[in-house]
Amino acid sequence: MVIGAGIVGCALADELTSRGWSDVTVLDQGPLFATGGSSSHAPGLVFQTNASKTMTEFAAYTAAKYGELSLDGRPCFTPVGGLEVATTPERWLDLHRKHGWAASWGVGSELVDPARCAELWPLLDASLVHGGFHVPSDGLADAVRCGEAQARRAAARGARFLPGHRVVAVERRGGRVSAVTAHVLAGPAATGSAGGAHATGSLTVPADIVVCAAGFWGPAVGELAGVTVPLSPLAHQYARSGPLPALAGSGGTQAAWPILRHQDRDLYFRRHGDRIGVGSYAHRPMPVRQDEIAARATAMPSIQAFTPGDFDPAWRDAAELMPALGGSKPEEGINGVFSFTPDGFPLIGEAPELPGFWLAEAVWVTHSAGVARALAEWLVDGRSTFDLHECELDRFEQVQLAPAYVAERGRRNFVEVYDVVHPLQPMESPRPLRTSPFHPRQRELGAFFLEGAGWERPHWFEANTELLDGHVRHLPDHETIIGAEARDAWASRYWSPVAAAEAWATRNRVALYDMTPLKRIEVTGPGAAAFLQRMTTNDVDRPPGSVAYTLLLDAGGGIRSDLTVARLEDERFQVGANGNADLAWLRRHAPPDGVSVRDVTAGTCCVGVWGPAARDLVQPLTDLDLSNDGLRYFTLGSGYVGQVPVTMMRLSYVGELGWEIYTTADVGPRLWDLLWQAGREHGLVAGGRAAFNSLRLEKGYRLWGVDMTPGHRPEEAGLGWAVRAGKDFLGREALGGGGGGGRGDGGGRGDGGGRGDGEARRRLVPLLTERVVMGREPVFHAGRAAGYVTSAAYGHTVGRAIAYAWLPPGATAPGTPVEVEYFGRRVPAEVAAEPLFDPDMSRIKR
Repeated sequence: MVIGAGIVGCALADELTSRGWSDVTVLDQGPLFATGGSSSHAPGLVFQTNASKTMTEFAAYTAAKYGELSLDGRPCFTPVGGLEVATTPERWLDLHRKHGWAASWGVGSELVDPARCAELWPLLDASLVHGGFHVPSDGLADAVRCGEAQARRAAARGARFLPGHRVVAVERRGGRVSAVTAHVLAGPAATGSAGGAHATGSLTVPADIVVCAAGFWGPAVGELAGVTVPLSPLAHQYARSGPLPALAGSGGTQAAWPILRHQDRDLYFRRHGDRIGVGSYAHRPMPVRQDEIAARATAMPSIQAFTPGDFDPAWRDAAELMPALGGSKPEEGINGVFSFTPDGFPLIGEAPELPGFWLAEAVWVTHSAGVARALAEWLVDGRSTFDLHECELDRFEQVQLAPAYVAERGRRNFVEVYDVVHPLQPMESPRPLRTSPFHPRQRELGAFFLEGAGWERPHWFEANTELLDGHVRHLPDHETIIGAEARDAWASRYWSPVAAAEAWATRNRVALYDMTPLKRIEVTGPGAAAFLQRMTTNDVDRPPGSVAYTLLLDAGGGIRSDLTVARLEDERFQVGANGNADLAWLRRHAPPDGVSVRDVTAGTCCVGVWGPAARDLVQPLTDLDLSNDGLRYFTLGSGYVGQVPVTMMRLSYVGELGWEIYTTADVGPRLWDLLWQAGREHGLVAGGRAAFNSLRLEKGYRLWGVDMTPGHRPEEAGLGWAVRAGKDFLGREALGGGGGGGRGDGGGRGDGGGRGDGEARRRLVPLLTERVVMGREPVFHAGRAAGYVTSAAYGHTVGRAIAYAWLPPGATAPGTPVEVEYFGRRVPAEVAAEPLFDPDMSRIKR
């Protein structure tokens, strides 16, 4: 059962039936196929290039699929190309960055000069343009026609489409979805107008799988199922000019001019014969509550009355770029409703509250066919060939599902949709939302905070500036620690040279790192060990006091996450995870009896104490034996630090001696104060995420979601040794003979190597580059784009800029010369052997 016959619902029916599912019913309250949702009024621009590899792949599949669609002998997609123009130096640089994304993700593109921009769009005032970004394969999709063409194919395979059916209940039985009940409508709403409608009867359709593809109606449908759908409907303005003399006589309904974006003014354009259509994100956010959609609708539910006053500044900006518009004015316009999520990504996946209830929400025409294919693969095959970690519904923390949070972040995403956004740039509100118990102490030290998953995370501390003027700047090898670091203005944003001092202090003294935002999951019960053994790749069924690094795989062998699994007691484990999706994954697979899976993050906290002086600092404060024999690497002990009850795990994500020290949140400040006071004589500092990232890359420690994702397998990521030979686990069959190598006590925090890797299509390798890059840049080998950068930072200890990258096997041997394209410039680099620092692990195991 699919709720919604817009372009997403139609595409999903087509994808499902092409895979053999013929018992597919699609309901919609409106008519077919201009149902009254966003698809019915969308301008249909398909711009493929995105900072996200997955979103780019969604759009590329959409363009390719719709390019082959026709309806009644006419095409549904016109590949006119896409052009983005820069009218500021900052945007022109950003278009170079976007050109790099296109190369990274395999989309053909070119940077063009102002004269070429004017050739592609003759109405442009080329004197205002610095240059443009041109993608020939972008184009215009007629969303209603694309939907109908796909629906006809699905219907020919057995799917049925029922218009005029408004869903009023989602039934459940045995804890999962069982049916959908809809009112059969008559009256204006059933024909797509904005007026009311009355029910002439009802229909209940049994269904063990229900997909909500209702667009901006998603929250209302979700409420019927008891499911939170975190999206905000907002109105967006689109208007058409009157006939323009400059376009007279060109013929046709749309000349082959590219779709155009003028993002410096939050505008986009397309031709409509002798008129120009102008879309604007420059106006104030216009949120629409669920109960306001029908009440404020005009021609159809997705269209609200045009507000000319909001559009006037946009028209002036459009006329500045295209003087031909100066003698015209908008003759018709709409405020069209679209969906925005807290992070700008779609909502895809099964709702944890109701098994069998799935979402394909907040999907624009640009990505519609790609999302439909991804979900169809997931439903039919158990996994998608797309990497969906950015889009899965389970990614949100509970605080991020609050209606006020969803509404505020949706408004901010609307405002920033065309902004030049730095990869580290956080949204400014609502903040602070989640803080660790150490937050007041960090503020006293002048912490600069960025935000992730709602958490305030210190990136550096102004209190450590004195190290730059004192110890660090007077070191004999100062040039290798700070002076050689090459950062341009872009790489210097949300960064401070203080990070170098904090990295130096960690390597030479001791530092405290706040690890509280790390997701902590408690798994308990008589079946806990067997459950975790079945879910993870490494051997986690070890004696109490053991810690193991391991992986979660999907059914296709892709890396869903990496974990540390600590056995606290026979039937009690603490799992260090990457986020809420891991919690949902474990809960979804947990047996109904004998296992409890619980998030304990909010009631606990953690501080990492790392550095050569870590033992000298902590041992006098604790009753635990912290010697090598007393607490070995990848083991744990429970005791006290001063008056504070703690669990100490001998792990290190920065490659130095030390421990992750866990306690309850109520005594977190006391733990910090004890360590801070005792650390004075050892030169203790607080360390931030900037130093942390540098230190982990020197050791080759992977960051899930950045360096590896579900699109990668363990052997490719250099983590084949974390796959226990001869062990059965979810995803084992898909790995075949690959992987498997030892106990993997070093984990993702071990040697960073790749024992037991077998054959791989690509590998994750370190590069030493001549300047600091930021990630997602293309890597060229032998003159051709061969891969892309994941993580990057300056290695303050090794004195080189580091970038990890995915490359094909022929380009992964140490010493191989490559180039990283950074803002249009080719930066020389070479593949290095990993780890770059402390290969024999002597510092961690001292």
